[in-house]
Amino acid sequence: MTGAGGLGEAMRDPDEAIRRMNDWAAGFARKAERYAAAQERTEQLTLSATSPDGTVRVTVGADGVVSDLAFSAKTRTIPPEELARMVLTTMRQAQAGITERVAEVMDDVLGDEDRQTRAAMLGALSARFDPEDPDDGPPAPPAPTPPPPPAPSSGSPAPTGGPPSPPRPTQSGRPASPRHAGGVDPDEADNNPW
Repeated sequence: MTGAGGLGEAMRDPDEAIRRMNDWAAGFARKAERYAAAQERTEQLTLSATSPDGTVRVTVGADGVVSDLAFSAKTRTIPPEELARMVLTTMRQAQAGITERVAEVMDDVLGDEDRQTRAAMLGALSARFDPEDPDDGPPAPPAPTPPPPPAPSSGSPAPTGGPPSPPRPTQSGRPASPRHAGGVDPDEADNNPW
């Protein structure tokens, strides 16, 4: 990192080091402003859906939470079980557009910035709200947890059940980062002013 354009060069010229740090800080502040604007616009999103016969209308926010639920007079003639099914189906229809609308906001405000962060966020939204098959009913319950491992034989020491051991120190004597191989956080790779 001490090659051309690296830290060593900047350390020889303190004014250059200060300029780079100021540029980095200003870039980070602009990035934070763009993310705040994207968050604000996303929080203002609402999506609505209406049942095919117009009996139920559901509005949700970008978080999928129902913010409005309206019924027509026809609800008085519909059995409760059918009405409940209509509400859930209509809510899922409204929620199905969340990923696309949030992606539009992110494209508009952030452009091509932070594609990895965007992909992770949109992937989580898609997994949560995009329809699988509305006729399938509710999702299946999670698979049962596997049974615990068998007890150790009489010659083996029993596990302590205590807290996990701390990370082993590196050659520098500090623990290795458990999150990122090589010690570089990929989210911070573009934030290095050097």
